[in-house]
Amino acid sequence: MSQPTLLQPTPETSANGDFIEVSEAALDPALCAAWIQRFRDNPDARPGQVGGGVYRDLKDSRDLTISGRPGWRDVETALNTAVFKALLGYLRRYPHTLIAPLMLEVPDADGRRHRLTPERLRAMDDATLAPVVQTVMRPGAINIQGYSGGCGGYPYWHCELYPRDPRAETLHRHLLWTVYLNDDFEAGETEFLYQQRKVAPRTGSVLIAPAAFTHTHRGNRPLGGDKFIATSWVLFQRAETLFGAG
Repeated sequence: MSQPTLLQPTPETSANGDFIEVSEAALDPALCAAWIQRFRDNPDARPGQVGGGVYRDLKDSRDLTISGRPGWRDVETALNTAVFKALLGYLRRYPHTLIAPLMLEVPDADGRRHRLTPERLRAMDDATLAPVVQTVMRPGAINIQGYSGGCGGYPYWHCELYPRDPRAETLHRHLLWTVYLNDDFEAGETEFLYQQRKVAPRTGSVLIAPAAFTHTHRGNRPLGGDKFIATSWVLFQRAETLFGAG
């Protein structure tokens, strides 16, 4: 993750206090359109999977993991940069996202260490806050997903936190994020079950929300056109990174 300037959520998308934040106009629509075309032209996209495999009745999409692909490094960097900007804004609105799971200390100008409080976090500029965030959190692998109009979608109510792999990577997911790459279709919202909220796709916007069951969600079917998103997670650093091997 890089250390860009802060992108604040817009007031109309941050007024609910439901831990679902949308940062508008985070990416240039022309850039998003170019990525969609690159995805359409890529032969490596595969049927989208849920945790247990390919089940089209649960998720009907074409997916491509771009992380680690040499031809997609520019896209991965641009997405992580935009998401990190939105993440800094998210943490200032919900500082316990960072400080509730861990008791953190930060140095002041004189080098003395102080416990990180919500007030101190909000007062930190980007250059000071960014390395703290990077110490505790890390970016996940990015998927670009395409949903065909009229038939594609992710109708299964799901969350992002579950025990799947032996290294428990899926249990390290703290936040989910989605970047909407287009909006030239109807419906296709990201719908959150318990918050009773639908987020309508807007080209170039970034959605951030908690990864756990409290924010169980689904991707509604797009109508009248195909829907494209980039999506991933913000994960905790592993224990051996945070606390050492011992």
